[in-house]
Amino acid sequence: MMPFATALRLPFAVLGLAALTACTDAKLEPDHLRADLGDFALGHNIVVAEGMQQGPFSREATEDEVQAAVVNAVAARFGRYEGDKLYHLGLKVDAYALAMPGVPLVFSPKSVLVISANVWDDAQGIKLNEEPKLITVFEGASGDTLVGSGLTRTKEEQLEILSANAAAAVERWLLENGTWFGLDPADLPAPSDDDPLAALGAGQ
Repeated sequence: MMPFATALRLPFAVLGLAALTACTDAKLEPDHLRADLGDFALGHNIVVAEGMQQGPFSREATEDEVQAAVVNAVAARFGRYEGDKLYHLGLKVDAYALAMPGVPLVFSPKSVLVISANVWDDAQGIKLNEEPKLITVFEGASGDTLVGSGLTRTKEEQLEILSANAAAAVERWLLENGTWFGLDPADLPAPSDDDPLAALGAGQ
């Protein structure tokens, strides 16, 4: 039998390479408060979940369920932008975990979603990022997750929140690279350097 610690680490070894973490529940801001993404308008919204890894102590989710949740979140997040140029987003779901009910304060599994993101310029017909952007998101801290969201949220709710957080994290990544969309470099936020492993251990 595989040791517990090894079983916990293997499906999510990818977390150690993650470059961006979002740890709060993403909410859509009113349109007048949304980020400035210059000439960005969403073209193709492509999400692939084939071959995704399921983390330990996770509820089951099908590839179709995960794909649909992420597609809907991306459409909601980026459909608000009405720039003059089309850009295509391609996301690959690498791994997920939807927390099962645990024992509060003793064992509260975490929900997490790991994706790889790419963006293409439609007019130029080129991919703008050299390497896929690895993004890791958690459900976020709230009264629902303090005792473990497996006890307080359904699988569908967990997946919806994770997908919304993933879309918000992609939005921040695009904003950090706003020169792709005609923004002034002086107006861009500093790249995120959050540690996904530290966030995982911080509790929710």
